[in-house]
Amino acid sequence: MTNHLAGGKVNISQLQEVARNDLLKLIEQCDGTKAIVWDESLAGPVGLVAKYSVLKDHDVIKMFPLRNGRLPSITVKNIIFITRPHLNLMDMIADNVHGEERSGKRKEFHLFFIPRKSLLCEKRLKSKGVFGNFTFVEELPCDLFPFDNDLISMELDSAFKEYYLENDPTCLYQVAQAIMLLQDLYGIIPRVSGKGTTAQIVWDLMRKLSAEPRPRAPLNNSVSQIDHLLLIDRAVDLLSPLATQLTYEGLIDEIFEINNTTVHLPAEKFSHSDDEPNEIVSNKKRVILNSSDELFAEIRDKNFNGVGPALSRKAKTISSEFEERHGDKTVQEMKQFVARLPYMLATKKSLATHTTIAELIKEVTDSEKFMSSLQTEQDLMLGIDTDKIHPYIEDCIAHQDPLIKVLRLICLQSVTNSGLKPKIIEYYKREIVQTYGFQHILTLNNLEKAGLLKLQQGTRNYTLLRKFLQLTVEDGSEIAPRDISYVHSVYAPLSVRLAQHLGKPGGWRGLADVLSVIPGPTIEENQQLPLGQQARRGSLGSVSSQSDTAKTILVFFLGGCTFAEISALRFLSQQEDSNVEFVIATTRLINGNSFIKSLMEKMPTTTIGR
Repeated sequence: MTNHLAGGKVNISQLQEVARNDLLKLIEQCDGTKAIVWDESLAGPVGLVAKYSVLKDHDVIKMFPLRNGRLPSITVKNIIFITRPHLNLMDMIADNVHGEERSGKRKEFHLFFIPRKSLLCEKRLKSKGVFGNFTFVEELPCDLFPFDNDLISMELDSAFKEYYLENDPTCLYQVAQAIMLLQDLYGIIPRVSGKGTTAQIVWDLMRKLSAEPRPRAPLNNSVSQIDHLLLIDRAVDLLSPLATQLTYEGLIDEIFEINNTTVHLPAEKFSHSDDEPNEIVSNKKRVILNSSDELFAEIRDKNFNGVGPALSRKAKTISSEFEERHGDKTVQEMKQFVARLPYMLATKKSLATHTTIAELIKEVTDSEKFMSSLQTEQDLMLGIDTDKIHPYIEDCIAHQDPLIKVLRLICLQSVTNSGLKPKIIEYYKREIVQTYGFQHILTLNNLEKAGLLKLQQGTRNYTLLRKFLQLTVEDGSEIAPRDISYVHSVYAPLSVRLAQHLGKPGGWRGLADVLSVIPGPTIEENQQLPLGQQARRGSLGSVSSQSDTAKTILVFFLGGCTFAEISALRFLSQQEDSNVEFVIATTRLINGNSFIKSLMEKMPTTTIGR
């Protein structure tokens, strides 16, 4: 069991345990020594389920990333491919198998699909003449990966794009399957709410799946551990992923990108005296970011302006603890000090790491470029200069700033203005094509299809929502916040405002007019609990609501969510007067750059940039 996963309202380590057991069962089917060949996009997520040390105990000698051509030379009995069901990966696997056959060394091949087998993939392997080489072709139904004690992710890279650009609802079926697995582990969720088109589709699929026999026997839960499920379609709130995140964890993601709770930073900026061997790879320092690091858990959700004072306080505390050893002490006191020493040294190392990270962030956030861009964003969120060609965006195009930055600002202007006038859109399109190349016509077309760039039509929805839901707060405190708007300094994520209202007595009952302005259907449903299972006393769906028991709401983001949204939900959970705790699930963790990049057509990397 991983301790940092077990400390939340819902025991996420159970999910990790189930996924690990499923993986090890499949690996144990292959008798003898083994090498695993990973689809690279899975190595990180599966690493959260079972570390290499666990796999080594099951005769896994070596692991390789899936590449074209021949595999590196290795003497093992079994080669196991673990992959997502994508056709281009089948071509690589066929290449690897043919290469091993030509070497003349006899090996057994196995193929495990995550999360489901694919008929098309199997056909491709048959056409390549290698399907018959596999002893086992199985599926590992690992839909959800545990990131922290209140956070799980499906790590579906392009769920939003697949549905909104390619009209492919496969990812939504996977989401419904994932929620059914959560219900197998934690009990049927009594209440379901949702907003948006994909939320409605997932709810309809859940109802169909609940009528079918379950492949895994549900655990015997006499009480629902999750009281309410909130499904949020990313298309309902397109502004939050475009806004620059201003929390500590959000800024690390904006600047350096966090993948599967890991960030890689320039190694030369850190002291190497305490580094473990696996922390430095290719001149990059690898830092794990989760609540197992107490200091990170304390500062991760703070606005960056509050991080410096917090680190300073921690430094003084550690310094005074180390000074204690110089005073007169009894033998018993010295023993207690020595017992605390490993914890103190670990805290000191963590402080040094996070102080360096904060300095790296500050170099960026203090720059004129960052401040000008942030000021433009905040003006647009406040409704200033949204209805004309923006001089700062013009300036960015003229200086050939990274295209992603330009597109992010234009889309943000479009969303905050509820669309742009035809002449403004045409002007931006013309400037982008002339400056960055005609191939970006396809990208602009994608942004229009996704609703990020659109023509203004009548009602100014954003203006109404900003007023009724208080989406902007200009006099909020960043260091001692009283409102979720601190995560973007002036803007409160619409998605989290909806969750906040749902957690209040009466839920969404008073929001009918507001919900009608937000695109897509609204869901408010009860699920029938199986015989023997009850809603918890005081939960949102139970008869008695007079209880001190905090309600647990699972917020499921369909199409990705940001670390800023996660911080805002944690902030709501931690308020003294809160009677709600949030657990967060998402198809993918995203930031503005990754969100825009996922909608861009593939093109030379020199035109993208950060």
